[in-house]
Amino acid sequence: MTATHSTRMLIIGSGPAGLSAAIYGARAGMAPIVVQGIQPGGQLTITTDVENYPGFREVIQGPWLMEEMRAQAEHVGATMVWDMISEIDLSERPFRLKGDGGTVYVADTLIIATGAQAKWLGVEGEMELGGKGVSACATCDGFFYRGKKVAVIGGGNTAVEEALYLTNHSHDVTLIHRRDSLRAEKILQERLFAHPNIKVLWNQQVERFVGGEGNAGLVAIELKDTVTGAVSQLETDGGFVAIGHSPSTELFRGHLELDEDGYLIVEKGGTRTNVPGVFGCGDVADKVYRQAVTAAGMGCMAALDAERFLAEADFEARVTVDA
Repeated sequence: MTATHSTRMLIIGSGPAGLSAAIYGARAGMAPIVVQGIQPGGQLTITTDVENYPGFREVIQGPWLMEEMRAQAEHVGATMVWDMISEIDLSERPFRLKGDGGTVYVADTLIIATGAQAKWLGVEGEMELGGKGVSACATCDGFFYRGKKVAVIGGGNTAVEEALYLTNHSHDVTLIHRRDSLRAEKILQERLFAHPNIKVLWNQQVERFVGGEGNAGLVAIELKDTVTGAVSQLETDGGFVAIGHSPSTELFRGHLELDEDGYLIVEKGGTRTNVPGVFGCGDVADKVYRQAVTAAGMGCMAALDAERFLAEADFEARVTVDA
């Protein structure tokens, strides 16, 4: 028999955004249900050292932080469900969604916090050296490379912004691009080319990330010239892959407004989508900051927006009945 769960607030995703929404929603008496998805805890569960989350003077571990947030959400009344949403119907309220196993979720409001995944190159050594010299977030990990050599791979806005940011920590930043021109905005390119601590390697494709002996981490990036075919190695302590992110919004295509990159479109300064009662928060709607703390902040905003939406809807319903 197919199970059906009804809730005032359904949250899809269990990273910092989803769990923060759950905490605020539960404290407001919404008894939210959190569908945790394929990666409970989000990207922080595959992040080791976290040094920039407010409230902790010492380095903490990403999985531990997410476990604490999950426990806090459950403590105040949120329910965690191990499931993945495979079908949605947002044509009317309450919304109806179906999980992989056939479970039906009926929700008065829906908060989408499915996140985004960094795009990777798919080359040798990339995953093996993740957290040991290879990263997809300079803002998250750049601090660990103070005074060291670093390289950024990519040619768009993200890559240029990452390279510029890394100059706050390193005096030796190399941008590696497989073509002979950048796709980034002109003003960003001008800043990049004018910076004395950044050099650009053109027509270079990353073949593999090279680790040192034992547990030494990344020591070099092997490159192949896309014009001549010549192979070389760039010695470096850190390699930052910056070829973009893919928001987890495929499920919502055709149901909600997405931008040209596939991110959920939410109101400026808020979390409301184009469908009343549906809210987006965290990396699924934010392609600028992509930080755990900003995702958590947006999760709080989404829960508050949902609570206010329900209060307004309840008031209108009472007025209609009284009339």
